[in-house]
Amino acid sequence: MLVSAASSARRQVPCPACGEPALFAPENPFRPFCSERCRQHDLGAWASENYRFGQGEGPNGESPGELPPAEH
Repeated sequence: MLVSAASSARRQVPCPACGEPALFAPENPFRPFCSERCRQHDLGAWASENYRFGQGEGPNGESPGELPPAEH
């Protein structure tokens, strides 16, 4: 069986923290990050709440935390 050059090439992805190429393979214990430093930087950003999920409307158009209208 022949292995093509494309399939034997290692997949590189940009590191989410610094943008440098990072090996996306089981051999990289920090994937998708390029290093332990970048992985820890990202973890610290989550821990300090620098990343937040946006608050959208609820299923009935109400804002999160808003009570539905009372029924009489």
